[in-house]
Amino acid sequence: MRRVLIANRGEIALRVMRTCRAMGLETVAVYSEADAGAPHVAAADHAVPIGPAPASESYLDIPRVIDAARRTRADTVHPGYGFLSENPAFADACAAAGLTFVGPPGDVIRRTGSKTAAREAVGRAGVPIVPGETPASQSDEAVAAAIARIGYPALLKAAAGGGGRGMRIIREAREVAEAVGLARHEAERAFADGTLYVERVIERPRHVEVQIFADTHGQVVHVLERDCTLQRRHQKVVEEAPAPTLTPRVRARLTEAAVSAARAVGYVNAGTIEFLVHGRGDEAAFYFLEVNTRLQVEHPVTEAITGLDLVRAQLLVAAGERLPFTQADIEARGHAIECRIYAEDSSRLLPQSGRLLRYREPTGPGLRVDSGVTEGQTVTVHYDALLAKLIAHGSTRAEALDRIAAALRQYEILGVRHNIAFLLALLGRPEIPRHDTHTRFIEEHLDELTDHVRSRLAPAAAALAALVWSRGPAPLAAEGEDPGRFDPWRTLGPVAW
Repeated sequence: MRRVLIANRGEIALRVMRTCRAMGLETVAVYSEADAGAPHVAAADHAVPIGPAPASESYLDIPRVIDAARRTRADTVHPGYGFLSENPAFADACAAAGLTFVGPPGDVIRRTGSKTAAREAVGRAGVPIVPGETPASQSDEAVAAAIARIGYPALLKAAAGGGGRGMRIIREAREVAEAVGLARHEAERAFADGTLYVERVIERPRHVEVQIFADTHGQVVHVLERDCTLQRRHQKVVEEAPAPTLTPRVRARLTEAAVSAARAVGYVNAGTIEFLVHGRGDEAAFYFLEVNTRLQVEHPVTEAITGLDLVRAQLLVAAGERLPFTQADIEARGHAIECRIYAEDSSRLLPQSGRLLRYREPTGPGLRVDSGVTEGQTVTVHYDALLAKLIAHGSTRAEALDRIAAALRQYEILGVRHNIAFLLALLGRPEIPRHDTHTRFIEEHLDELTDHVRSRLAPAAAALAALVWSRGPAPLAAEGEDPGRFDPWRTLGPVAW
């Protein structure tokens, strides 16, 4: 292993590059036309353009990525997360081209990428599974009959993927026909596979995932667990490690189940086994949810409490070496929390675009920021709206919460709307310190959270209005002239300063 191509962009590309540099490995960035000036391009040893702005014509184009590896004589490909990271055809294409793929082989991704196949495999290993079924016939009538057998509330899921796409909760019989149609349509668009399966809804659960690692020498370990309960529309917002509600007894059972699941599917490299946890104390029950065959966005909280570099372990395993740690080496020290910083209108969960006129990250004890942007950069509409991940580590959960709230208040972002006020409102809820939350907590309190966001924006809007008014009225433009040339304060469109 000498030269690593990162088949991704933004903060994860920069994160992988940091570890590669520490290991003495050269890096190759790929970039679309929209990302020509992006930080990950400047940070790499080599950079290759791979197509137009749309991801389907660049970052998701397997032949273009493989060609970039050939042209730069890369020997290894790290997929990051998202894009092609869980695409078995990409892993197969890397192997066929003689490239080392940093992740599980294509057949493992294929086996675990199907929710039905993964459920069957881990079920045979004795891992608890949410009651459910995949109808042999996928007609609307057969799926409706399966829903009736499972009972209400029921959850429809796309068998071929995740991320909340193709997912519908059904609480009454009259909702079935519309939900099946919408779920199938979303599944076909997202995964080119409209197969659906039905699950019993576990009401008000917590979402806990276990980081697992396996090498090609038969060693399989868990690297503790993370709580990802605070999410919105099945997309995680805040993550923490270790999971604050697990007792030692339940934690032992949960992590043992995750290792059993990894062995059952023949797993290799880094991944997560995800669970729904219901109840509290030693009697809490947990159920297998899915396998994610990649490094997770929230991996920094695990690194913070263990002191391990998970990307380094990924690269070593991909190179055929043994894991650089054993189960006995892994222990939690303190508590870590991560907030995802998005360019978004939080009241409507709509991604935002624009130029970052000011971007300043917080600093202080126990803080880490993984970002993929810089001041002056334009946030485009073409990709995920994630700007950065803010991670705070403390000796206790209370200290980590205090540190991340203080850091959020230090963050300076101007030019695009973002979710920092929303995150502060969320972390300020009284339920957070006592970890009295569940996976639909944000939805249940959305009006209160977004009202708070709007109230924080009001003083800034008033100050801006006063500033504009103090400058006096702008001259009127003649017919055919651009009024923006007289005054830069505009509500729509770019401004040439």
